[in-house]
Amino acid sequence: MDTAYTLAYTTQGADNMIDLNQGGTLDVTLKEDTKGQDNVILAMAAQGCELSLTPHQARVLATELIMAVNRAEVRNNLKHSQNMVRSGQQQTTRHGFFHV
Repeated sequence: MDTAYTLAYTTQGADNMIDLNQGGTLDVTLKEDTKGQDNVILAMAAQGCELSLTPHQARVLATELIMAVNRAEVRNNLKHSQNMVRSGQQQTTRHGFFHV
């Protein structure tokens, strides 16, 4: 999906939906309130939940999400690397003065 198109489309007040694992969706919408201020609306229609965030709050949330995803990816890569090292050590035979 083209990020610039999605951003432009979303800023015009259209919905941007994210599919969730449980079969539901998370709708992300930009709406203007009665005072003329923009709010980012996160809505889960199936649960009837809606979260209205200022642009600053939405940016902080997005930053926290990105940092959490980065930590999860690093943790996953470390686990994968450790498993490769362990399996690699079992297959190699060392010869030398101290390894027989």
